[in-house]
Amino acid sequence: MNITLLTDFYELTMMQGYFKTGEGQRRAVFDLFYRNNPNNGGYSICAGLAQVVEYIKKIGFSEDDIEYLKNFSVFDENFLDYLRKFRFNGDIFAVPEGTVVFPGEPLLRISASIIEAQFIETTILNIINHQSLIATKASRVVWAAHGDRVLEFGLRRAQGPDAGLYGARAAIIGGCSATSNVLAGKMFDVPVSGTHAHSWVMSFDDEITAFRKYAEIFPHNCILLVDTYDTLHSGIPNAIKVFSELKKKNMLFDGYGVRLDSGDFSYISEKAREMLDDAGFYDAVICASSDLDEYIITSLKQQGTKISVWGVGTNLITSKDCPAFGGVYKLAAEEKDGRINPKIKISENLDKITNPGVKKIFRLYDKNTKKIKADLIALEHEKIDERKDITIFDPLAVWKTMTLKAGRFFARELLVPVFVKGVCVMKERSVMEIRKYCMEETATLWPEYKRLVNPHILPVDLSNELFELKKKMIGESRRF
Repeated sequence: MNITLLTDFYELTMMQGYFKTGEGQRRAVFDLFYRNNPNNGGYSICAGLAQVVEYIKKIGFSEDDIEYLKNFSVFDENFLDYLRKFRFNGDIFAVPEGTVVFPGEPLLRISASIIEAQFIETTILNIINHQSLIATKASRVVWAAHGDRVLEFGLRRAQGPDAGLYGARAAIIGGCSATSNVLAGKMFDVPVSGTHAHSWVMSFDDEITAFRKYAEIFPHNCILLVDTYDTLHSGIPNAIKVFSELKKKNMLFDGYGVRLDSGDFSYISEKAREMLDDAGFYDAVICASSDLDEYIITSLKQQGTKISVWGVGTNLITSKDCPAFGGVYKLAAEEKDGRINPKIKISENLDKITNPGVKKIFRLYDKNTKKIKADLIALEHEKIDERKDITIFDPLAVWKTMTLKAGRFFARELLVPVFVKGVCVMKERSVMEIRKYCMEETATLWPEYKRLVNPHILPVDLSNELFELKKKMIGESRRF
């Protein structure tokens, strides 16, 4: 679908302003970044870049779009004629999808004529904000599950079809093993999973018949929902009967088990495990669903729950306790007299003062553990020599420093080219490849950064040159 008009009205009015003043072709650089991790967490996961690429490739105003815009009586004919031929011809550098990221870092850096760079603001924020939010939430849930499978079950509670579809994609990137969303499975080639509802059980004369019929039709996916009537006195005993019947027929395959959807999961899962083990079904899985999130899963884990598969729906697909990612899009540099000059936004709120200039991100790792030590935001021309010591400092508390010794660390640049002069140069990756990369990325975090409550904050510092530039520009701004 062409979503060119999926934008805020003021992007179009600004475009016409640049067009009519003759300033539209002036080069500009914008950064897309965010200020705070969702849920007061220690990190976030960047997601949505593939959809940004798809959007940029398809930008184009149809005649129907032009006719619609005429109705506003705001846009003149010359500008509308310009829109007929409008395409994105600039450069985009981005952090790869699935990368662990932190506040203040440019996730995307857009360099283009100001009229082009301004227009794409709303849409790429919409895409990156949503998918990064859900991928981050999924990563937290998967961490809480400590190696258990997590299934994304949220489609019916998502805020509309697109949120359900792309939320499922982001959840897989964040670490979920499968989704219940069949269209997401088809579109993104990801695993799809599901069992049956209470209505299946209720539609038969009794529970045992419902279980038998389901097992007969789906012996390879025999997960039985056992809480329709009485979990411990009816559901589990009847499931055991059906498993015994399948075993006698040599039709009991891997992946069988029971699903709990209500009650005290800690107590019921323990009793269910005992009953299944006593019957010889040691490898039967116990799956749970019902308004789960990372905090409930953590609590159940601490109580010794026997659940090994988690179906997480509403609280994941909506990121219920933190419904917005908070990404912003700010001008960082602009062409003047043939040169690209840094720009800065000043605010009474310290976290709203932007970092000026064309920037890159260095990620600094401990050479032995391969864990992240810090991130360093630097100007585009800067380099790091791993043969020399490097001392970095907190830009808000400059007395806090860290020295990385030569030979004991290595650096990696995070921003990679995606579009060059309007042509996509990024190699496409499957969602499952991005998921694998994301799992590798989270493994580079020390455990204290993954804590759900009061996590350690990873240093994200500015290079000396960028810090001095920012300080100088803040001082100069006082003249206004």
